[in-house]
Amino acid sequence: MYSFKNDYSEGAHPRILNALLETNLEQGEGYGEDKYTEEAVKLLKEKIGRNDIDIHLFPGGTQTNLTAISAFLRPHEAAVAVSTGHILVHETGAIEATGHKVISIEAKDGKLTPEHIKEALEAHTDEHMVKPKLVYISNSTEIGSIYKKAELIELSRFCRENKLYLYVDGARLGSALCSEENDLELSDFGSLVDAFYIGGTKNGALLGEALVICNNSLKEDFRFFIKQKGALLAKGRLLGIQFLELFRDNLYFELAKHANSMAQLLKKGISEEGYSFLIDSPSNQIFPILPDNIIEKLQEKYLFIIWQKNNYNTSVIRLVTSWATKEEKVLEFIKDLKC
Repeated sequence: MYSFKNDYSEGAHPRILNALLETNLEQGEGYGEDKYTEEAVKLLKEKIGRNDIDIHLFPGGTQTNLTAISAFLRPHEAAVAVSTGHILVHETGAIEATGHKVISIEAKDGKLTPEHIKEALEAHTDEHMVKPKLVYISNSTEIGSIYKKAELIELSRFCRENKLYLYVDGARLGSALCSEENDLELSDFGSLVDAFYIGGTKNGALLGEALVICNNSLKEDFRFFIKQKGALLAKGRLLGIQFLELFRDNLYFELAKHANSMAQLLKKGISEEGYSFLIDSPSNQIFPILPDNIIEKLQEKYLFIIWQKNNYNTSVIRLVTSWATKEEKVLEFIKDLKC
């Protein structure tokens, strides 16, 4: 069985494993105060183009989201997210468990616009309701779409005009930035949003996410929040070493480009067989609509997620490619689809 189920089925890029092995018996400070983490943070600041940002390394995305959002919000404040958003669907109510409601907004392409947020603001008008305060988006989104620069600028302007925080889940930020349709740079996030994170777990690292806090008002006591939420890793250098290796050159982006190219190869082969898609995704997640009998046949050799059931005996499946996806397995999948 070959997996197209997610982009974290494999372990880590060999360079990362080698770096971890080479430094394994070194002694260093704990909780992210080691020389490798300090160097990784310095390097990321250079890549983003700002020295006045705070960067914290986390073991995973859910810990990052729940720690950041709960720290940024006061008890009566809420987050606004699209209905397919990760914090709404795939984090077991982690945000709600910290005492903050997530307001759900429907959007066909998985992306929020100022009009969507305005809808949430107009529906929550006084102290009898939660107060929308933080706008949560992900790039790429849960259904593979990406934000263009003009869209992010528009969101940023609207949020600032309405005193809202703009927060970007970047679990698959590498894929978004390396999409052929992308026109954003890593530095754009440093100037347009209040906080975002750079995902490592889904792009070649064993584990790890780098949270970037751009808004000065959100920085105070943040390490206290990380510790309280159980996300302050004692052996923090394990995260620092990985991000240092990913960003010392273009490895992070090379891995994301490979994942995207494998997805687009799959997409091309499926399209040539006459099948359509839930969305025209330019990232490493694609959502073809296939007959159920074909899906059952493919499941004999491949792992993937059935995203939704349709009428007329068809379903949407999700195929995800990774930094380590083998081209021969992609071609084999396409061949099996034809048979």
